[in-house]
Amino acid sequence: MCGIGGIFNLNHKPVDVAKLNRMAKIIRHRGPDDEGFLLINSERKVIRHCFGEDTIPELQATTAPLDNDFQANIGLAFRRLSIIDLSAKGHQPMSNEDKSLWITFNGEIYNYIELREELKQSGHIFYTKTDTEVILKAYKEWGVNCLNRFNGMWSFALWDIEKQLLFCARDRFGIKPFNYYFDGNQFIFGSEVKQILVNDIDKTLNEEVIYKSLKLGSYLINSNNTFFKNIHILPHSHYLIIKDNKMEINQYYDLYPKPFAKSKLSFAEACEAYKDLFIDAVNLRMRSDVEVGSALSGGLDSSAIVATAVNCTDKQFKTFSSYYTYSPAYDERKWIKLVTDRFNAKAFYVSANAETAMNDLETITWHHDYPVPGSSPIAQNYVMKIARENGVTVLLDGQGSDEITGGYHHAFYRYYAQLLKSGNLMRFAKEYPSYLKNNPKGSTAAKLMKLAAVLFLSESKLYKMEAKSRLVNPLSISFDDNSIFNNIKDLHTDKLSNFLYNQMMSTSIQTLLHFEDRNSMAHSIESRVPFLDYRLVEFAFTLPSHYKINKHNGKYIHREALKNIVPKEIMERTDKVGFLAPGEHFWLRNEMKPFMENLLNSPAFNSRGIYNHKLIKEEYKKYLNGSSTYANTLWQIMALEVWFKKFVD
Repeated sequence: MCGIGGIFNLNHKPVDVAKLNRMAKIIRHRGPDDEGFLLINSERKVIRHCFGEDTIPELQATTAPLDNDFQANIGLAFRRLSIIDLSAKGHQPMSNEDKSLWITFNGEIYNYIELREELKQSGHIFYTKTDTEVILKAYKEWGVNCLNRFNGMWSFALWDIEKQLLFCARDRFGIKPFNYYFDGNQFIFGSEVKQILVNDIDKTLNEEVIYKSLKLGSYLINSNNTFFKNIHILPHSHYLIIKDNKMEINQYYDLYPKPFAKSKLSFAEACEAYKDLFIDAVNLRMRSDVEVGSALSGGLDSSAIVATAVNCTDKQFKTFSSYYTYSPAYDERKWIKLVTDRFNAKAFYVSANAETAMNDLETITWHHDYPVPGSSPIAQNYVMKIARENGVTVLLDGQGSDEITGGYHHAFYRYYAQLLKSGNLMRFAKEYPSYLKNNPKGSTAAKLMKLAAVLFLSESKLYKMEAKSRLVNPLSISFDDNSIFNNIKDLHTDKLSNFLYNQMMSTSIQTLLHFEDRNSMAHSIESRVPFLDYRLVEFAFTLPSHYKINKHNGKYIHREALKNIVPKEIMERTDKVGFLAPGEHFWLRNEMKPFMENLLNSPAFNSRGIYNHKLIKEEYKKYLNGSSTYANTLWQIMALEVWFKKFVD
């Protein structure tokens, strides 16, 4: 797990090595253990391996200092967080044996041991025990098709001297980030946007993305763009090639809809297969030469991970949790203790307060590159912090299960609408009353109206309807709302599968993975997400919808498959409502009230030129009087203004 960056001057102008050095320094948090640089003169096909201030001493003697005298038009930068093969052999940028391939890589290839054995059978010789070397040999053997051989998370840039091309790629679901700038003459990339901003580029703001992110209530939903017009995100499941002064982006992976919901396995057989895939996914992610722990919320997903992971280590397993005492729903400690006691794990807790959050908000925003659109990511940040403080470098986390097995409330509407659409009235009549009775959120009339909308509208039209239903536009600028969800796909599948596909490939998981990456790497933690093992994801999508939704129960197969792993008390919980944090509903009304009022009255805010100031201040008054209708929007306005202060002002 590391941080990467680079500059490729297609016009053969020399790379500014001072800026390349700054690009590495600014992400030291992603890799405090080592750093490395590679300078390439692509015309002469020569390279220079360079060291920096933080390069481990034994390598400084065999590499050159980073300076401008080489006249390189390509520069690669690397920061290392040592996880696999802790020796100097894991240093990057790394080359193959004849130095025809060089890579700077962020991530983990969990099946690297199996791939290494397969590549040995094809005649490849290995000189390290790293997964990085496996990528180099896999590319040599299979070219770009190597990507479909990997089980893991990755973001890398590989220079092929013989073919004179730069090959960059990102993992299937976007666990690891890759940002880039390209103007035809210069290609600049980095793990984080702030690295690219170091350079002399056009930093015009992308007001349309800012508008849409507030309109949707999330900053990274369905977008390959950033808050800067000319800095973009390489889409997950895509690779990028620069050759002959041209850039080409291609998709190498997708969740193909043909097998969706077509499995012929019995429910019992499906449960067994799901459980086996999950256990293997956890086992693979326990591969590490440093200590592994887990985030633990007290819910089913993280409890299942802990229950499985404890069997993969001879150390007492450590768990890390956040809690608040504002109400019982915010305090999971009794459930967490139940799990840690059952599996003899050592629990660590953190409960951030408003004062700490206010003091750290600018720093957290800087790490995220974006406004922090809620207080849950702040709570997650402190969980990562205590993990690092207690000797854990790798943390397992439970992202992804809701997106593959129907854990969100909107999944029910799709399931029951499909039963009606397909004429399965008997199952509908049997199950729907249970859903109405046992799901207290919303009135029966509202649920029926939503069901009708889902029945008659396509997935993309549903998303657009949802966006238009938001009554408050807190900005004075406006763009075409119809384009907000242009990437939402209408598939020829059942409605639940279509919904979950978009959750995985366009909406929910992308934002959650951004939080996961930035909060973990801010504290030099590698976060791993077993539920996003592509084998488990693909399998879940083959299962019939009634294996996922059963009456008022979502994630049905998930629950049944793991019921013998997780304590019964956790399995039978009915009060779990997601990962809660108090910022929006408590802090802004109380401890953070002076902070918010100062912000709303500040000259910077009132001269920004994009806000509907009158409306925002009116809504804040209503909020202080007890209305929570636009609590999230008000937090997002506050967060956006903190971002402006940190990245623009």
